This record gives sequence, C-alpha cells and structure tokens, in this order.
Amino acid sequence: MANVKKESGSKVGGMISGIIIVACVFVGYLVWSQLMGAASNFEGGDSEKGHPLNTLGMVYKGGFIVPVLLGMLLMVIVFSFERFAVISKAAGKGNLDTFMKNVQNSVKEGKIEDAISACDKQQGSVANTIKSALVKYQDVKKEGFNSEDAAETIHKEIEEATSLEMPMLEKNMTIISSLVSLGTLGGLLGTVSGMIKAFGALASAGTPDQAALATGISEALINTATGISTSVLAIIAYNFFTSKIDDLTYSIDEAGTTIVNTYRKFRGSLKQ
Repeated sequence: MANVKKESGSKVGGMISGIIIVACVFVGYLVWSQLMGAASNFEGGDSEKGHPLNTLGMVYKGGFIVPVLLGMLLMVIVFSFERFAVISKAAGKGNLDTFMKNVQNSVKEGKIEDAISACDKQQGSVANTIKSALVKYQDVKKEGFNSEDAAETIHKEIEEATSLEMPMLEKNMTIISSLVSLGTLGGLLGTVSGMIKAFGALASAGTPDQAALATGISEALINTATGISTSVLAIIAYNFFTSKIDDLTYSIDEAGTTIVNTYRKFRGSLKQ
C-alpha cells in the first residue's frame, strides 16, 4: 500500500514539476517579448531595428535563446524556494540541533517516552524516522532480543522509515543539477549564434554592416552572461540543499547509533 502511494505521489510530483518547467519558460518568453521588447526601450520605438536605450533593450537584442535562459533562471529560483520549504518542513518545527540533543539525552537516561514526546512536538521527516526507531526499541526491549539482533532490527526499522520519509528531500534536485550544465550550454549556444551573426556581417559584400556586427557581438556576450549567471545560481543552490540533506541524514544515523548503544548497555546491565 505504501509503495502504491509512493508511486502515485511520484507521478503527481513529476507532472507538477513538468508544469513548472513549461510555465517558467513561458514566463521567460513573456518577460523577453513584452517587457524587454517594449517600444520604449528602443530608439524610434522599433525593437527590431532601433538602437537599445537601456539594459532591458540590450538584453532583448540577445536573440531567441534569451527567453529560454530566462526560463532556466526562473526554474532555479522556483525550485530553490520549493526545496527550501520541503527541507525546512522535514527538519521540523524547532531547532534541529536542540531537538537531537534532547532526544539523545532522553534515550541515554532511559526516558524513551520523553524522547517520543519530543518527536511528536518536533514533527517532520527526521522526527518521524527517529520516533519509528524509538517505538521499535521499546518492542525489542520487551521481547528481550540480544544486542546484535536488536541492533539489526532497529537499523532495519530506520532504513524502512527513511525510505518512506526522505525521498521527497532529493526530489527536483536532479533538475537543479541539470540546470548547472544546461545554463552553460544554453549560454554557449547563444554565444555561437551571436558570433555567427557577427562574422556574417564581416563577410558581407562591401563595407561591413557595423550595426549587424555590434548586434551579433552583443547577442553573444549577453547570452554568455545570462547562461553563466544561471549556472552559478544553480551550483550554489544544489550545494546548499545537498549539504542540508546530508545534515538531516546524519542526524538520523546519529540518533539510530545512540538508540542501539543504549540498548546494548541495557542488555549488559542485565548480565551483571
């Protein structure tokens, strides 16, 4: 049943991600065509032949690849906000470090119910996973498992709980990581397109068309700058969220180790 829900949620999430991607590209096109291509940004009100009067007009002259690059930049921003919200929710309501210290202290003192109560207050994926391990700890303690069997059972419970709670954390991270390369490649494509126009102006018969030459070079540089900006932002976002996910995973592993060690001490005290 859990697998069915997981697959269903994955399909819905994939559809939503696809809609966001299309919407970002569409918004990028609107910004390029309506805002940057407005007549007030060009001499004579002609966006095709008029000279740009400001930065918006200059970016518009970057050509057909600009709306795609703007769409990619919007994707990085939108998915970054989405990941931040999801990861913050997974960490729970209170400070995660404080929560972990309280849980570990409660477990070490044998106050399992207090630790479970702290998990209920904290909420989030990390707290839910640790709570599952604590409940399993109580079960193996009642059944009197030996240390090795208990450790294996508790670790297995943590793995199963993690497989249900944590996959959402890495969702859409592949999109952000892909935008690192796509931003650079998109900028390179725009650069090549602009340089083709520039050299086309130089190769024209008679005196080279200086306006066409300037437009080609401008297109090349604008697309390069936009592509690099997209890649830099995507790299920062990807590394930041990867670090946050690693911290959450480490917190779960640390709590699991504390629970197992506490049970081993409990078993050791029975043998004395």
